[in-house]
Amino acid sequence: MLRTYKLGEADRIVVMVTSGHGKVRAVAKGIRRTKSRFGGRLEPLSHVDLLLYEGRELDIVTQAEIIEPWRPLHDDLNRLAQGMAMAEATEQVAQEREASEPLYRMLVGALRTLAGRSSPLVVAAFYWKLLSLDGAGPVLTSCAGCGSSPPAAPLVAFDIGEGGTLCRACRRGQPLSPSALELLEWILGGQLTRALEMPASATTAEVANLATISLEHHLERRLRALRTLERSWA
Repeated sequence: MLRTYKLGEADRIVVMVTSGHGKVRAVAKGIRRTKSRFGGRLEPLSHVDLLLYEGRELDIVTQAEIIEPWRPLHDDLNRLAQGMAMAEATEQVAQEREASEPLYRMLVGALRTLAGRSSPLVVAAFYWKLLSLDGAGPVLTSCAGCGSSPPAAPLVAFDIGEGGTLCRACRRGQPLSPSALELLEWILGGQLTRALEMPASATTAEVANLATISLEHHLERRLRALRTLERSWA
């Protein structure tokens, strides 16, 4: 479940990403009443099995069962903010009624990881993976401007508009430290578990900041949930 908003006096519209039908919007009738049969099963970040009645414009939720409770996401404000940051990004990327099994699995995996452990890179790693899934993954092994490679041309900057890392001659965008480049290579090169074990540091903050800049550039909009997350870290 990505988010919900009110409809009328007692209903809510729920926005979800599904494995077989992409992004779906549906009405949960009577959910705001005290004795609603849905209880708290249709809250944002819930992993649920739904039965829907297909409507003309919006589907109608007829049954909802919890698959995984993920209580830490709802009991910890910091993890809740991180989860909502990933949910908002997913909503922006997901297409209405267009199946994307990889996107669904990636979000479920990220939320499951977040529920099980606290890492400064869960959101950032999700953003980098999301960019790659959407065809906007960065070039990391050579200069995206001129094509030169280390060690002859050290990579010292990063600009998603240029395609990724840049050498000294082409540099623009954000400065890039060697340790941040290595961490990016871990995230996108099959060593995600190793990356998530990194403690909070200037390097993880640099990688997280680059992830935010890159995804917002790709989406051409700011992510509201990130502002909440940044305040929770302040």
